[in-house]
Amino acid sequence: MANIYKRGSKWSYRVYVGKDPVTGKDKQKTKSGFIKKKDAQLAAAIVERQFHGGQYVAPSKINLKTVSEAWLDAYSVDAKESTVKMRRQAIKKLIDNFDDKILQQVTKENYQKFINDLSKIYSRNHVKIIHTSSRMLFQYAQEEMKLINHSPCDGVKLPKERQTVEDIENEDMSYNYMEKAELEEFLTVAKNNGMLNDFALFTTIAYTGLRVGELRALQWKDINFKEKSIKVRKTLHNIKNNRKKFDITTPKTQKSIRTISIDPFVVELLKQHKNEQVQIKKENHILYNDFNFIFASNEGYPLTVTLINDRMKRLLGQTSIEKELSSHSFRHTHTSLLIEAGVHIKEIQERLGHASLSTTMDIYASMTKTMKQDASNKFSQLMGSVSEKLNSTET
Repeated sequence: MANIYKRGSKWSYRVYVGKDPVTGKDKQKTKSGFIKKKDAQLAAAIVERQFHGGQYVAPSKINLKTVSEAWLDAYSVDAKESTVKMRRQAIKKLIDNFDDKILQQVTKENYQKFINDLSKIYSRNHVKIIHTSSRMLFQYAQEEMKLINHSPCDGVKLPKERQTVEDIENEDMSYNYMEKAELEEFLTVAKNNGMLNDFALFTTIAYTGLRVGELRALQWKDINFKEKSIKVRKTLHNIKNNRKKFDITTPKTQKSIRTISIDPFVVELLKQHKNEQVQIKKENHILYNDFNFIFASNEGYPLTVTLINDRMKRLLGQTSIEKELSSHSFRHTHTSLLIEAGVHIKEIQERLGHASLSTTMDIYASMTKTMKQDASNKFSQLMGSVSEKLNSTET
């Protein structure tokens, strides 16, 4: 039975809410500040009803990280080591997002935003794993730890599947890549007017066809200067476009893991770039965080996609190129130039790391203006005499 009493001019209540699981002593919930006695009685009745219905949850300052550690300890008793590792990695994304937030402060609204933000970076399957792991954690907090009376995951929806790499590459490329002459103009501007990293970065991505995530993840250990090759083994994502928060993961498909040869011109350019970076490290040794990235800021952090696109936009403004282009356009440009050079389609697939040959085949449909004009000129030359005779024939 609730105890309703007056303290000064305000009313208060005291309600029994069970025993403390640690001390075994009775626990009571008290609240004061009610103007009317009836208000205190109604509030106390709600708490009593929640308690007797098994719905009452005492206020707690336990943070999400502490709960996650308790859940993972319990989960690991019966689960496989590999599964536990997967769950731990998934939950780390949750912890990184909410930092040291108190468990009871995680709402459906801010959890939905967390899932939405993840969906902009990762595949639907990856987000699904994180969501499932989070749901298990909150269920444990609700049913076993009695810290919440409902899960913030309830009713949360996963956004529709984002475009895959293959989907993007299959889009119409007519205005999403550069002709050879346009690429030359752009790289000339990058060389003469570019900022730190610009010339080496844009030349490397144009001459290799790497995805921008693959390029940003490149470390010096991935380059073999002697064999003139680059190992592509990983990709990089920035969390919320924060340059200091990044994830290095394996590429989405097995075909993306590859070793590609690089042009001698690019080899020499990267050697020069490495020497310049060594000097930057010396000058900024106090602030420099050395992650061994090939393309890094003055503080050693990997470059964000936004920064690369902004740099590209700046350089494009100094050219005569009038196209809607992004950093991914260099991959399209590289593909079209390989086709123009007569490289076999299977070799193109392997170099670009396409999951299937059909992806590469589809790109063949979008040829450069030069190739189209060459085809037209060759046909004109072949049919020249026939056309001349037909043109002179009286009708």
